[in-house]
Amino acid sequence: MTEAVFPQAFRPLRSRNLLAVASGKGGVGKTWFSITLAHALARKGRRVLLFDGDLGLANVDIQLGLSPKRDLGAVIDGLTNMAGATERFADGGFDVLAGRSGSGSLANLPSHRLGELRNELLSLAANYDDVIVDLGAGIDRTVRNFAGPAGTTLVVTTDEPTALTDAYAFIKVVHATVPSADLRVVVNMAQTPRDGERTYGTLLKASQNFLKYAPQLAGIVRRDQRVRETIRFQTPLLTRSPGSEAAQDVEAIAAKLALRDRDY
Repeated sequence: MTEAVFPQAFRPLRSRNLLAVASGKGGVGKTWFSITLAHALARKGRRVLLFDGDLGLANVDIQLGLSPKRDLGAVIDGLTNMAGATERFADGGFDVLAGRSGSGSLANLPSHRLGELRNELLSLAANYDDVIVDLGAGIDRTVRNFAGPAGTTLVVTTDEPTALTDAYAFIKVVHATVPSADLRVVVNMAQTPRDGERTYGTLLKASQNFLKYAPQLAGIVRRDQRVRETIRFQTPLLTRSPGSEAAQDVEAIAAKLALRDRDY
């Protein structure tokens, strides 16, 4: 199973400053969380790159209201390298490497080209304290390709049964392939912290019972109407509503993640 999921040629060493943000399914706020986490870490004075690793449905640039001159598509086409496609998002104090929005063809790249892109990202990561990789939903090969070298993978879920089921499926595949993987759960859109803890408890129980594994809780993000407003106005939450409950929750997660180097 290991060879089928992460072929030998494409299993690099893990890079502790890579933070992959994953979800079993779409609609759980994964991209919004990735953006807000990148902003929160940058506000702590850290050098941050936000990489849109959703090769089929890239939308980081859309949520930020960016019109990048270069994107990952230009890298794939050989027009530039990743460093050349990286742009500064001045309002957030972090760099962005945008995907090519709406280009499903990028998800059909051959395995060797995906491996080359992943290795180039690892080289670029040496220039940053944190590289946030916003993965596509699910567990297809492009997701596994960029999740493989991550020092920490945050699995975003909600209390929806399908979100929990798919989050469990993601944890199951990654843990079976890389037992040492640092998987942490983010419960998004929780009505209250207590509700979020119950949601995490459900996922934890399933993981312990069937996988004999206990993923950590990275944090709980409360449901907040201001999140929808920021997405509609294409403005980061920490710019538009920095004192909101969801902003406070993501900043708390960022504070803990900024200390993760001590775990290595």
